[in-house]
Amino acid sequence: MTHVAPGRTAPGFSLKGLDGMTYSLEALRQKGPVVAAFFKISCPVCQFTFPFLQRLYQRYGGDNVTFLGISQDDAKATAGFARQYGVTFPMALDEKGKGYPASNAYGLTSVPTIFLIDTDGTVRVSSMGFVKDDLERIAAELAERRRITPAALFSAKESVPANRPG
Repeated sequence: MTHVAPGRTAPGFSLKGLDGMTYSLEALRQKGPVVAAFFKISCPVCQFTFPFLQRLYQRYGGDNVTFLGISQDDAKATAGFARQYGVTFPMALDEKGKGYPASNAYGLTSVPTIFLIDTDGTVRVSSMGFVKDDLERIAAELAERRRITPAALFSAKESVPANRPG
């Protein structure tokens, strides 16, 4: 669960990335919408979901859209997760030792939880677990913003469930 539903304002955060940079929601929103994906490396649904987020990033990421993985684990474990699942978008750390400040601000009770946050701070999509329709909605919103036709996120050859709870 999360108390940050679509239409509400996303709580701000400022987290250190694996690349040493600081990722502040306020600064990221200045560039365009933000796809913030909270996860834990040991979560099987996160492991299933992140390759699809990588596909979204490859199609719609860039200068005017930020994808940010927000890990509830340490830097070494998070880097290993990114390598294992082929994730190339930035990863930030919301660590236990610091009290999970971002996860708590969003009221998270399960992962993965993914948010599409617009430039004004409004949450456009709030998705808990793996929800195929929510990922397709994020793709459609990002494609619309770029004024392009959304590319299929899932191929007909893939057996992808409609959802998997986190």
